[in-house]
Amino acid sequence: MALSRLDSLYMAVVADHSKSPHHHGVLPDVEQLQLNNPTCGDVINLSVKFDGDVIEDIAFAGDGCTISTASSSMMTDAVIGKTKAEALELAEIFSLMIQGDHKDEDKLGEAKLLAGVSKFPQRIKCATLSWNALKKAIERSEL
Repeated sequence: MALSRLDSLYMAVVADHSKSPHHHGVLPDVEQLQLNNPTCGDVINLSVKFDGDVIEDIAFAGDGCTISTASSSMMTDAVIGKTKAEALELAEIFSLMIQGDHKDEDKLGEAKLLAGVSKFPQRIKCATLSWNALKKAIERSEL
């Protein structure tokens, strides 16, 4: 029964991030990076403002399922104020976690609540879309 309550809590947090996402919108004067998941139609537009090597601000917009939107919201919370290297490390930890490797997942903050997605392979792309967009935004910033 306790596991059931814990699962309910996790689902409530995910639903809350989906209904009221953090850092949702568009940053002015920042290049937008768009990625989509052709499997289900999720689309994310990510804008990241860097101050040197640090993610000063981040925002996302687009259309996505509950998991995609919640993951985007949780990702923005996890990486704001982090260096590019720290953000890339978190993206790698998230990617491994979503494939079933739960090493270092506590570093992800609330994003670790999406670990259960690993049981649903068809939803992994939904959960990783924003994290992949973040990786591309960091790569572009290095050019």
